[in-house]
Amino acid sequence: MRLVRIDRCESGIKLGKSIYSENGKILLAKGTELTNSFMKRLQNLGIHTIYIEDRESEGIDVVDSIPPELLNEATNVITEGLNSMSDGHSIKPTVQGMMKTEKVIKSFQSIFKDLLASLTENRTVLNLLATTKIHENHVYTHSLNVTIYACQLALENKLPQKQIEEIGLGALLHDLGKIFVKPEVLNKPDKLTNSEFELMKSHSELGFDILRKVPTIPLVVAHCALQHHERLDGKGYPRGIREKDIHPYAKILSVADVFDAVTSHRIYRNAMLPHQGMELLYSGSGTQFDIRQVELFKKCIAIYPQGLTVTLNDGRVGIVSKYHFHSVGRPIIRIIRDEENQPVTPYEVDLSVNGNLTVEIVKADALL
Repeated sequence: MRLVRIDRCESGIKLGKSIYSENGKILLAKGTELTNSFMKRLQNLGIHTIYIEDRESEGIDVVDSIPPELLNEATNVITEGLNSMSDGHSIKPTVQGMMKTEKVIKSFQSIFKDLLASLTENRTVLNLLATTKIHENHVYTHSLNVTIYACQLALENKLPQKQIEEIGLGALLHDLGKIFVKPEVLNKPDKLTNSEFELMKSHSELGFDILRKVPTIPLVVAHCALQHHERLDGKGYPRGIREKDIHPYAKILSVADVFDAVTSHRIYRNAMLPHQGMELLYSGSGTQFDIRQVELFKKCIAIYPQGLTVTLNDGRVGIVSKYHFHSVGRPIIRIIRDEENQPVTPYEVDLSVNGNLTVEIVKADALL
């Protein structure tokens, strides 16, 4: 199957992977022939890239990094938990509010252990594009994605289990303060005013103020909420602290947070592809992001997802068919066009082998 942009698809094309609702129900099943009205509807729902079936990509299977059933369960736990906390929750702590918070945290700890077990047992390259879902609330989806990315990065750091669990809980709750931000500000399609931006930035401290008062969680979890927008050069928020004062967990979270933010569709902009998101992280390495964390992150993320159409530096065009763990920038490419852009009988080139080390991907896009 192949990853493509919907606006480049023609009516009658077959869907390669099922599309799910936010609660895990199949909206469009694999093999469905897409009409123009279907595709327009998907774009209106925020889906701009899909997997399709075509002859050139036949036999290319896209691997789910985490079983869809577990992703759906985690989405539901996060949605129900944050909805529960936002329902009548006051910035000033109350006994009822604290009880709600502690109940939610227990459910989050439980689901994170399941996510961690899945990632630990199945040490493959992360490709969250593999499961296409309609997202009604990007805050909840973002919390889950950041948790998965941060967990994978914590594993790459070879941290003890206790620390990984702290990072995971901190990631699940890092945007908790956004329950106090008005939806019209969170979802505003235009540039925020200065006052709206200040309100948006306040979510870090608001989340911290809630979490630091919960006796059943370590204080470092609250600091994940507080510091995930801090930057090494001191130009982050809310406190503008510099590298030596930023907690190591926050350095991991900031990488995961930004990568998911830029590679996810928002009402005010379309998503970047993973390789573009990595380029953005590298451009901020040493000034915004810890370079070691960016390097480790690159090793475990599907920079060029299976099914992506790419152009090589010798002019050949192909489709990413497989990738190697810890060598994600050098995948196996199914060549479909030669140096003169003429169709060829498909054959595969493994960019990770010695004889192909001079061959590089110079262009990648979800285009037909």
